Amino acid sequence: MRRRFVIEAVMVATYGQLLVPSQPVDFVLPYSTIMELYEMKDAAEPVMDDPSDDAHVKAKINELIQFFEDPFNRKKIERSLQMPWRESSPLLLNDRIQFTVVYAVDNAHYGELFDPIETELLLTSLKLNVPLLSDQFEFQDRLIEAEVPVQMYDIEDYEFAVEEGISTEEWDSHRDL
Repeated sequence: MRRRFVIEAVMVATYGQLLVPSQPVDFVLPYSTIMELYEMKDAAEPVMDDPSDDAHVKAKINELIQFFEDPFNRKKIERSLQMPWRESSPLLLNDRIQFTVVYAVDNAHYGELFDPIETELLLTSLKLNVPLLSDQFEFQDRLIEAEVPVQMYDIEDYEFAVEEGISTEEWDSHRDL
């Protein structure tokens, strides 16, 4: 069974260890995070502080963009964009990694506390009941402070999340306490 995680597309490019999980994984990406890759690719400011790391990550961003632009994958993505909250068919990277693109729609419910990308990430997580993966401590702190009922893992805990994690049932029962 594949473990599912909502994540920003740029984090997949930034953290190479995400692409070598011990078990099959489905990364659920709000479509807007894919569009963010194009902005980062063309931006003058670096993605990473170290110039060699920045060059590496930008190369990975380009590879990911090419993957999503593949005609077969692009067609699946375009179908998902026909209706809000529609999920694409799986985009297979290899036998362990697949992507599902979601046409997430930002709404004002969390708009005051979170930026549009963060809002789409947490709404996707809530709507699909899928844990969130992030490296942004401030985002994680604001989720806790706002008592948003999403399950979140820090990128550093990725292997735990893949191998063991907390089941949806356990999360739901603990959340109700």
